Amino acid sequence: MVDHLSENTNRSDNSQAQAKPITVQPAPPRKNVSIQKPDPSSGGKKPGKNHIYVRETEGKVETTRRVLGFVLMALFAVLPWLTWNGEQAILFNIIDQRFRIFGMTLWPQDLTILAWIFMISAFALFLVTTLFGRVWCGFTCPQTTWTFIFMWFERKIEGSRHQRMKLDERKMDADKFWRKFAKHTAWIVVALLTSMTFVGYFTDIRTLFTDFWILQSSAWATGSVLFFTFATYGNAGWMREIMCTHMCPYARFQAAMFDKDTYIVAYDVERGEPRGPRKRKVDPATIGKGDCIDCNLCVQVCPTGIDIRNGLQYECINCGACIDACDDVMEKMGYPKKLISFTTQSRLEGGQTKVFRFKSVGYGLALLALTALLVVDILLRVPLEFDVIRDRNTLYRENQEGWVENVYTLRVINKTQETQTYRVNVEGVEDMQLLGVDEIQLAPEMTETIPVTIAVDPYFLEQPMVEINFTIEAVDDGRIRKTVRSNFIYQ
Repeated sequence: MVDHLSENTNRSDNSQAQAKPITVQPAPPRKNVSIQKPDPSSGGKKPGKNHIYVRETEGKVETTRRVLGFVLMALFAVLPWLTWNGEQAILFNIIDQRFRIFGMTLWPQDLTILAWIFMISAFALFLVTTLFGRVWCGFTCPQTTWTFIFMWFERKIEGSRHQRMKLDERKMDADKFWRKFAKHTAWIVVALLTSMTFVGYFTDIRTLFTDFWILQSSAWATGSVLFFTFATYGNAGWMREIMCTHMCPYARFQAAMFDKDTYIVAYDVERGEPRGPRKRKVDPATIGKGDCIDCNLCVQVCPTGIDIRNGLQYECINCGACIDACDDVMEKMGYPKKLISFTTQSRLEGGQTKVFRFKSVGYGLALLALTALLVVDILLRVPLEFDVIRDRNTLYRENQEGWVENVYTLRVINKTQETQTYRVNVEGVEDMQLLGVDEIQLAPEMTETIPVTIAVDPYFLEQPMVEINFTIEAVDDGRIRKTVRSNFIYQ
């Protein structure tokens, strides 16, 4: 009788704890943390209590994550090496204040385009989070991708989870030294290549990869490479889950975008509880248990060290490692899979998941509107910057013929990636003459400043100040044209 009441109490407690899986709560003590007693033979040393020894897992979700990670890594590594018209295709030159993206060069004057891109990225993240939870964190976040890369080297050099735990318990010997040395060397090499590739997006990557090794790179390039090498090595090698659980702001505000129809990694409490060990192929109904055999593999494979059976916690990055581990156990036990799965609270409660709802539709419409504004901004963009600065030291002067002259400075920026020839015209007053250079040839992404003089017969000047228009147009492309207003002063 006591056992029966205890079992029912446990079932009730577990059900209540799992009634609302989207409630974000702190994770319970981590079960895959190695807490060992000091071994006298190891000099009293033991593995750190907060160190997580992640177990390797295989399955459909893990395969998907690896393929996606490989594709993104390949794009990251290849893109800065591509060329366009003989120049680096993607180059964010912060020092010279110009961003080159294939055939388009963005200048500080094109800030609106960058603003649209950032806003589109933000709303895309909001929409994906509302629909699919933290899939960004689990499948495409650089922190997750590089962490799994570092973990791969760790497994290949130090062995499985159990072997790594035993290795850390041992005192330092030759075998342990070379394994630790090889692991950290591999981490540093990966971090260095990652850093050089990343910095290569902001400077000429071919020059960087040559000058860095012969100690000829600039101070800022060298400093940036060393800084990001240290950051990558520390974040992916040492901090790992700390970045996700304590430093990433996304983990904190994600709950504001979750609802009952958001896809999350969740444990089916009704089916799994009460949990407990048993022999293979045993029907859980005959022993009064749920499908969960309490093997804790879902905890051991979690990179952030949480137990998904305790409900959704903000530490969960939706990597789905626990899904593969649980599916493998269910298959061996002869039980249906998906005890842990990508699902929604509505589905767990027996309802239907609604994809089109107020929040998701709102984010979707905002994303479409911002995308449309970006496209319009790009289509209406003129790859030419033209400024007219009137000489303020001398308002006007009269030449030997009695004509009135005003002096101006024209500043022209060729924002294309091709050499352009521009023709300058001025209109506004009858019989107006432009004295000086009226054609300018500029190399790609170059700036030219030229002085010009405008002369007008005073007979045609009816007012002390009249408005005139300077127009500059590309000789070979009439679509590249810009007009700037200025004033002509007399008296």
